[in-house]
Amino acid sequence: MAPSGAVDPWAVYESAWFDTVSVADGLPHSTTTAIVQDKRGLIWIGTFGGLVRYDGYRMQVFGQEPDSYAGAVLPDSYVRAIAPLDDGGLLIGTNAGGLVRFDPGTMRFHVYPIGPGGSSSGKIFSIARAREPGVFWIATEGGVDRLDLASGRITHAAPRAGDATDMLLRTFVVMEDKAGNLWAGADNGLFVRRPGGHFERMRSAEPAVDEILHDQVWALLQDSRGRIWIGTGQSGVIYLDAESKGHLVPGFSGKNGLARRRTVRALHETPQGVLWAATDGAGVVTYDFSTGRLRPLAHDAAMPSSLPGDITRDIFQDTAGNIWVATELGAAHYDPHGRKVFSVLPSPLETHTLSNANVHAVFVDPRGRVWLGLGMGRIDVLDLSKGTMHHLQLGGEQAERDVQAFVVAPDGSIWAGAQGISRIDPDTFELKSSMIPSLDGRLILSMQRDGDDILIGGYDGLFRYDTRRGTLNQMRHDDADPKSLVGDQVRYIVRMPDAWWYATISGISISYDGERGFVNLRHDPADPSSLPQDYTGSMAFDSHHRLWLGTFGGIAYLDDFKPRGPFHFGVIGAREGLSNTKINALLIDHDDRIWASMANGVAMVDAASHRVADLGIRDGLRIPSYIHRAAAEAPGGELMFGGLGGLTVIRPYWVAPVTAPVRLAVTQVSVNEKPLPLRQMPAEGEAVSIAGDGRNLRVDFALLDFRAPLETHYAYRIDELDRGWNEVARGIPPSAIYTNLPSGTYTLRLRATTRGLDGRTVETSLRVEVTPRWYESPWTLLGGIVLGVVAFFGLVYLRTLYLRRRAELLQAQVDARTRDLKAANERLDHLAGTDELTGSLNRRRFLEQAERVRQGAASDGIPFSVVLIDIDDFKVVNDTFGHLAGDTVIRETMRVISSMCRADDLAGRFGGEEFILCLPGALAEHALDITERVRHALGDMVIAHGDYRIRITVSAGVAMWRAPESLNSLLGRADEALYQAKNEGRNRSRIAGL
Repeated sequence: MAPSGAVDPWAVYESAWFDTVSVADGLPHSTTTAIVQDKRGLIWIGTFGGLVRYDGYRMQVFGQEPDSYAGAVLPDSYVRAIAPLDDGGLLIGTNAGGLVRFDPGTMRFHVYPIGPGGSSSGKIFSIARAREPGVFWIATEGGVDRLDLASGRITHAAPRAGDATDMLLRTFVVMEDKAGNLWAGADNGLFVRRPGGHFERMRSAEPAVDEILHDQVWALLQDSRGRIWIGTGQSGVIYLDAESKGHLVPGFSGKNGLARRRTVRALHETPQGVLWAATDGAGVVTYDFSTGRLRPLAHDAAMPSSLPGDITRDIFQDTAGNIWVATELGAAHYDPHGRKVFSVLPSPLETHTLSNANVHAVFVDPRGRVWLGLGMGRIDVLDLSKGTMHHLQLGGEQAERDVQAFVVAPDGSIWAGAQGISRIDPDTFELKSSMIPSLDGRLILSMQRDGDDILIGGYDGLFRYDTRRGTLNQMRHDDADPKSLVGDQVRYIVRMPDAWWYATISGISISYDGERGFVNLRHDPADPSSLPQDYTGSMAFDSHHRLWLGTFGGIAYLDDFKPRGPFHFGVIGAREGLSNTKINALLIDHDDRIWASMANGVAMVDAASHRVADLGIRDGLRIPSYIHRAAAEAPGGELMFGGLGGLTVIRPYWVAPVTAPVRLAVTQVSVNEKPLPLRQMPAEGEAVSIAGDGRNLRVDFALLDFRAPLETHYAYRIDELDRGWNEVARGIPPSAIYTNLPSGTYTLRLRATTRGLDGRTVETSLRVEVTPRWYESPWTLLGGIVLGVVAFFGLVYLRTLYLRRRAELLQAQVDARTRDLKAANERLDHLAGTDELTGSLNRRRFLEQAERVRQGAASDGIPFSVVLIDIDDFKVVNDTFGHLAGDTVIRETMRVISSMCRADDLAGRFGGEEFILCLPGALAEHALDITERVRHALGDMVIAHGDYRIRITVSAGVAMWRAPESLNSLLGRADEALYQAKNEGRNRSRIAGL
């Protein structure tokens, strides 16, 4: 088959993201075998341990045990095949218990006999619907059977007299095609029975095809073009055309194909013309009919989103478009429609995956290649035109640093900035470190080319490097000079009309061509049109020459941009719908839509209306957190955002195929704690009746698209009883629960709201009819009210007298006990947070207070640092002078540390001979100064214990917090710096890298 059509250049990099339903979600066994969807839209999953009905949140398990759901017991829990029936029931083929029919009206299983009058064998391999209504074909260990559903009669169909004499009984699969031909895949090949004829062996004049046709045949599929696809035991897949001529699929047919001699257990064609083949050990192989592209989808231990296991037994596509794969580690499902956004993920096991998880810089060179600056000095280069990826590793001081900037030098080479600058040959990828020796050891944040000069931004201000003369000029902030750089941390550089703009964490500096000094823009609390926040980043113009700017106070914009101002900014923030106002990077597509990455996701903003839409899992967004400035537009118009966990690629113009509207369905109803049979489940507008003394109702419901359950918000209400919607808490399976309902007729409304670019609200409703009890007649109620009123006032009077006397005594007792309890709690709280030996904060209380500092820093952007201090060779002190002397050393060390802390600093004992400081507002250099003072003070001190005079030294590690880092990550970096100080000889302090 000749491939045709263009190949998506991103196809080799795009990761298919599988979500898995596993034992942890309620499956009775991890090995799944068959998957179908019933008439109501629920998924049924066959496993080694029973049958499961699944609505996306809840599982109802049917097995061999007496306590199976609703008392329905299977004759064998190993389910091999399932076929949905028109009445909402199922046909089930088991491994040893034969053929079973599930009745949704009685909630029971009907077991067909095995042997005479029943199935040819108790082992059922597959079930296929016939063209004749109500008839099914059954493939068994003993041949092919025919089931008439209405009569329940089973007859043996093959092999029979007149059929091919070499046709073995053991049949794995059976299928009736559109022309009425019946195909049977047996243990020794493929056989076909034409209408009115007998089973004949399929043969081919081509030896390679004929050999495959004699292999075991486990899977059959007639595709949309009428071709018959055949999945074999060891020879992969072939197909027969309309004239029954066999064809090989290069790379997939034969024992050396992608199936790797593994059995092809199931075949499925998607509406987009892609064949999916489930193999028993090689994962899934897909084949695009248009392009001829083969793609293996296998388990990758380094990629949790990959297929959970390589042993796969079934493939099914539901009405919402999800493709389900039955594996030995659960039922995995993939959304082929959620591809507006996709991820390029890290894995050491594949050639087209990232070499490091964190993407700190994204850059497109003049040849259209995508350069990704990663953590640990790694660079990945994606050549979309060739479908290749090169992995580079920087050397020297840059080997362990994040690569945060790229620029094309005047000679055409690529310069990469990490800790210093390296040169990369764009043809050979040869690396040269230390391009500018005076910048070695400095962290590089941004770079741009200005003629023969390179503009370089870092933590030490702005540098201009003349590539012809080799001279380097540094510009920094000067408090005494209002025309100096606004701040020393230059994170983004962009060319504007007649000027360069420099985005820093202290505002924006503008350098106009031919003029000295900078014009600075800052946030002014008294001016609402000033920058919304000084922490600024990427900026871009739309087609109407509006300027858009990412800040940590939202998206700023200038509708009427003039190079020299005035600069009166508008802002899109939380009030307009942004879920997070800390904008890491922004890009603008060709339709003037602004795409902004944040610490917790990506949002799209319409430039004209300022309407905000958060992207979600239904769009394909899987990476939750993003990195400042790491964004670029690909040559094909795709938008790339670097994140903590991989690269997110957005196709702004991709439109998902049209599918049937998603149903919000009632999946289970319980009246007075008794579940209704599945056949009685009400559809939209139908009624649920409640009679008798019980008045309790539980309605389980779900949006049956099986996507992003944690991003779908549910609510319910009864119009006549509830004032507003009852929201279902996130993570809880959606249910509407009512108790003691009054008699009457009500309308129960159910609602589901989805997140994403195509977010929508879906509603459905039921009638609830509650029958009145005998004593709920109007006269009975009136008499009861009169008696109740009389009794009520009598009891109230007597009760009031009694309560007055008791109240005074009880109040006195309560007041006394309250005072005692408050004092005791205060003592306990103090003891629980205090280190017994030093009287300082213990580890638990220190971490609680440090986390508050971190949360404050995340809100207001004020930095802070953490210091870990460890007594050198403390074991020698204990061994030489004794443990009591060691306690004295610890107390004196804590005393000296505390004496040098400021009022807002936190100090505590972290454990053993280790101490910890949290210094709010302190940059790393300031924290190092404090640490050094502590270290010198302790080194100069003589500690007296009895007759002993003890001297000690300490080592320390300093780490400054970087947004949005967790406290655990910050402590880990401080601990690494402490470890470095120890390794370098002790009695010293070191700063952790960023």
